[in-house]
Amino acid sequence: MIRMPTTKKAAAKTPKKPSTAGSSDKSASVALEGKKAPAFELLDADGKPVALKDLIGSSNLVLYFYPKDMTPGCTIEACSFRDNIAPIKKLGAKVVGISGDSTDSHGKFIAKHDLNFPLLADPGNKVCKLYGVYKMKSLYGRQFMGIERTTFVIDKAGIVRRVFPKVKVNGHTEEVIEALKEIA
Repeated sequence: MIRMPTTKKAAAKTPKKPSTAGSSDKSASVALEGKKAPAFELLDADGKPVALKDLIGSSNLVLYFYPKDMTPGCTIEACSFRDNIAPIKKLGAKVVGISGDSTDSHGKFIAKHDLNFPLLADPGNKVCKLYGVYKMKSLYGRQFMGIERTTFVIDKAGIVRRVFPKVKVNGHTEEVIEALKEIA
């Protein structure tokens, strides 16, 4: 029979897992599939408020969360959405990106890469947490909290129809277009 420590002193020596306060479990974003998308309002690059309710209704929405402006993977992803905006619009959808960067950073990112869709600033990661994409990440053995690259396809009624967690940027836009065809 194995006995567990019963004294406070012995229990205190039991190793604890690293805290993931503020993070969601790995399936939190995927759990939104088939459910109403969480409402939000954030500022765009011009400092104007943009709410989810203003983005849906007349069109479907490709809402993508990404870690940081001007980084290689995020630039490839944004430019791929830019370059494929025509087929996305033809399928009745808009594209909107969200990261924890400032409105100023978004403005520079949009200008530098001639992006043709809005980027919303979530500096406190409140919306990222609502959507379950603010998670414990690991890079070179260091753990930290950050945004996991994730895309949500939301229909006109505000229902999350598809979630793409842990997105690999190459070929992702094509996956999104196929998902939009399924709900068109």
